[in-house]
Amino acid sequence: MSNIEKNNPMSAEEVLKLKTIKAKSSEKSVNEKSLKQEPEMITIDGRNFPKGMKSVGVVLGERSKNDESTETDYFYPTHSDFEYHPKLEPKKDRKPKFIERESFLTVEGARTIFGPDQRKVFNSTAYPWRCVGRVESSLGIASGVMIGPRHLLTCAHIVDWQPNNSTGWLKFTPMYYNGSAPYGSAWGTLTYYKYKVAGPTIDSTEVQFDYVVIVLDRPIGNSTGWLGSKSYSDSWDGQASFTHAGYPADLTGTQRPTYQTGIALDGDFWSPDDNQSISHKADIWPGQSGGPFWAYWDGQPYAVATQSAHNPSINFASGGSDLVDLVKRARNEHP
Repeated sequence: MSNIEKNNPMSAEEVLKLKTIKAKSSEKSVNEKSLKQEPEMITIDGRNFPKGMKSVGVVLGERSKNDESTETDYFYPTHSDFEYHPKLEPKKDRKPKFIERESFLTVEGARTIFGPDQRKVFNSTAYPWRCVGRVESSLGIASGVMIGPRHLLTCAHIVDWQPNNSTGWLKFTPMYYNGSAPYGSAWGTLTYYKYKVAGPTIDSTEVQFDYVVIVLDRPIGNSTGWLGSKSYSDSWDGQASFTHAGYPADLTGTQRPTYQTGIALDGDFWSPDDNQSISHKADIWPGQSGGPFWAYWDGQPYAVATQSAHNPSINFASGGSDLVDLVKRARNEHP
């Protein structure tokens, strides 16, 4: 049995016992100019648009012969508190549900929420919650997480794939909350991908590869910190150890983040470990795509998958060792 299979994530009960770690230093004020950093623009037919990105396709299954690593490192900035459960939004800021799912769904029997809704709206600038943020592109809104100094992990289907190894623009705002952006926003400059997944429907192959690593135009992760990444092991199937966070359209209109803990994942036995289609019954709605699933090992957070898709009876995430390889490639080639 490999080390990764022996090394189980902490259970939800074990995480509950962990105490908040207080910041060891004061957080430096962020330069106002960097908070308002604008993207490079291009003009098309007399109109200005944010400039798109170049893309780098990594061959499926390609990996360094000497590379047996199944994870990448995390970074906890000691100027931040480390909270295992984030502060919920104050009662005064709570708003009615943005979309009534029951009347919105048109397919008979379609579900993405199973039982009572377990998602909670939070507003926290503590680590690791400050690493999660709102993703915008010409295709709409999704979610993502910092996975390196200037490296964003999100879903592939939010990327506007275009000819000649180019894509449309993409913007990331960590800990976006009702228009506030405590760390500003960063813009994508390069997209690392394994498979060009494009919606609105996602097939059984695409759901195994629905993630990208975006190289951003500034090292926003030095302020927010970032999560580690880890290859998913089927030996963790059924363990309710995982957390998900993202920006749902139904509860908050993608304007405020939600989280859910105690999630069990199930890696499909027919998927290779390199590219796992992972099913789950976490509470999901569009907007949460690209949001991370993570757990804690020795009290430290590692992302294992991104939210991808759903059908009438189950939700799906994408993970595996190819995800870790993509993170490593992007970080090594564009540190």
